[in-house]
Amino acid sequence: MNHNTKLTGMVVYPDDPEYQQARMNWNPFTNAFPIVFVFAQKIEDVSNAVKWARENKVPIRMRSGRHALAKDFSQTNGGIVIDTSHMRSVTLDKKNNIAKVQAGIRVGQLVRMLAREGILAPFGDSSTVGIGGISTGGGITAIQRTAGLISDNILSATLVDAYGNILEVNPWENADLFWAIRGGGGGNFGIITSYTFRVRTAPAKVGIFQIIWPWEQLNEVIDVWQRWSPCVDVRLGTILEAYSKTNGLLRSQGIFLGPAAELEQLILPLINTGCPIKVLVDEVTLLEAIDFWAPNEPLFDTQNSTWSSTWVESSLPEAGIDAIRNFLEEATGDESNFFFLNSGGVMNQIPPQDTAFFWRNTRYYMEWDASWKNECETKKNIKLVEETRLRLQPYITGSYVNVPDLSIKNYGEEYYGGNFKRLMQVKERYDPENIFNFVQSIPPAHLCGEKNID
Repeated sequence: MNHNTKLTGMVVYPDDPEYQQARMNWNPFTNAFPIVFVFAQKIEDVSNAVKWARENKVPIRMRSGRHALAKDFSQTNGGIVIDTSHMRSVTLDKKNNIAKVQAGIRVGQLVRMLAREGILAPFGDSSTVGIGGISTGGGITAIQRTAGLISDNILSATLVDAYGNILEVNPWENADLFWAIRGGGGGNFGIITSYTFRVRTAPAKVGIFQIIWPWEQLNEVIDVWQRWSPCVDVRLGTILEAYSKTNGLLRSQGIFLGPAAELEQLILPLINTGCPIKVLVDEVTLLEAIDFWAPNEPLFDTQNSTWSSTWVESSLPEAGIDAIRNFLEEATGDESNFFFLNSGGVMNQIPPQDTAFFWRNTRYYMEWDASWKNECETKKNIKLVEETRLRLQPYITGSYVNVPDLSIKNYGEEYYGGNFKRLMQVKERYDPENIFNFVQSIPPAHLCGEKNID
């Protein structure tokens, strides 16, 4: 092998003044000390970095938005971090409703830019998440019931593989890889440098709502929300957030791709639950709806956090809701919370085997987060998140790869369900030496005794 590939792009070493800033992560819990960062300016910089890492036997980590939620996912001690965050160009073809998007742009910047052009693109609840990472894991969003997941809207991608080759990935070229990157998790098959997405014309009117209740009404509110939200008009995406008892916030909000008068009728079951402290219903532009849903936020948090996530296929019984309440009473961090997002509609109309994203029969998504400031609270919070997962186990299915949980041992089945075997076979074809490996990455089939495909 030729051992003289040079690193190109903006290269940052530990002695450089930019190094500390390059190491910073949205969740400070994930801090590590890589030996070099490459901030790619163009696709050749990514290719060179992969070749250099192979030649020098240095572990690779890739990064776009710095939102990796688990240790060792987007940087590792002694590794190279290949960062696409400087690659942010967007080309919009309005006539065909197609946007070509480089992998370094953050979701908030992208959806606002498109909204100004009268275009609706799927968005989550955080503006600072990178489009590069969220898209391959599925990408749940406020409008998934109308538009599908972010990954369902990928028409093609450009990717640097484990050998540093530049591949076009679409239904005609590398079709098995095209299947895998739509839900198969970031960092497993290569480094995506750009996506081509299907986008939509924005609706003229968008309704938003927010309801806040006293924290004590938690059980009743969760129960009504979980029975109502999966069956409501598919133009309505809604979340429920219950923060720790010490914080005391309990609220639901939603975005409706239609007029506020219609929205007001749809949310009557929620308004009539318990004794709301606040009810807001408004009609806004798409841009205002995005600001309401995913306000601009600082990139770096000050709190350590640990998470778990899951899908719910039939409503939680009382014992399940009690497990949630117990978590929120025990979790003392102000930011600790349970988060629910309704699914259904287009998201559930795609068969589980059609893309790598498997969870197509769910009523809603659920995630819980414990946050803390003092190092001495780390173990307690990790344990609390794990114990809550065990208590909920009888009522939940799978887990969301974009919110990884390191305590899950059989992570392949938990993240990818019945698609895990096929994902290992795709991995075998494109990365047989397992160059792209990290905690909870997809192994090539031969490492698990799986037979290779043709």
